[in-house]
Amino acid sequence: MQFLVYILVYPLLWIISILPFRLLYILSDCFYILLYYIIGYRKKVVLNNLRLALPSSTEKEILKIRKRFYHHLCDMIFEAIKSITISEAEMQKRYVFTNVEEITKLEKENRSIVLFMGHYASWEWVFILQTHVKHKGYAVYKRLSNKYFDALVKRIRAKYNSYLITTKETFPILIKAKRDNKLTLNGFVFDQSPKLHKATHWQGFMGTEVPVHVGAELLAKRLDMVTLFLKVKKVKRGYYEATFTDIVRNAKASADFELTDLYLKRVEEQILEAPEYYFWTHNRWKHRGKKPQV
Repeated sequence: MQFLVYILVYPLLWIISILPFRLLYILSDCFYILLYYIIGYRKKVVLNNLRLALPSSTEKEILKIRKRFYHHLCDMIFEAIKSITISEAEMQKRYVFTNVEEITKLEKENRSIVLFMGHYASWEWVFILQTHVKHKGYAVYKRLSNKYFDALVKRIRAKYNSYLITTKETFPILIKAKRDNKLTLNGFVFDQSPKLHKATHWQGFMGTEVPVHVGAELLAKRLDMVTLFLKVKKVKRGYYEATFTDIVRNAKASADFELTDLYLKRVEEQILEAPEYYFWTHNRWKHRGKKPQV
């Protein structure tokens, strides 16, 4: 059944991916009407999240942000499809790194990196970074239920020396890389909610205390990696600008959860600058008020 779905859907995705961007965004606009006005996909979740995270905004402002978010979400979906056939040159033009020399410096210092990102602006095209650096790129992800689409996503990333690994694979692969003295650049997008029974740390995020993932911090400390944050800005439709900033150079010397808390503050700053580009459909604050009492 999975293969049948794949062979039926993939040709359509491929045809969409070869369209010029002008036509691609016309499709995105049409899909927005379907998703927002007809299907109403997670509109209540998005509304509740915006009200909770942006209490100083008026209801009129909240509704305007929600509409802008759905426009951006649809663009993200079609940009992800475009990744199937987009050329390296085209992606480099559309996803620009302002200070990639920061990675080059760490390469000369023989330092591997944990790269923190938020679900903000665009995280789908970040793998083009591998065309600028010599570190081997890994991104921690959740495996897709359809193994054929999962393999497709992995192939797209692998074109640029960037590889998707699951949480269970992360430590074994990166420990081996360190033993072999191989430089790695490891991307984590973990501003979403962990399962409640696995939560070990709670932190205020957009004014509400929530459980947070801490795996990236544990990895950085155990393997003595530099931690960087990638701030992504949407310049205009289909164009992004990304800037590296330090979180902590000496992860081992940092206090418990310091890296994670600093990361979340960076994500908050991005959201407050332009909230329409955050991933509001995820029920990020669903565990608020459920912190176990010590």
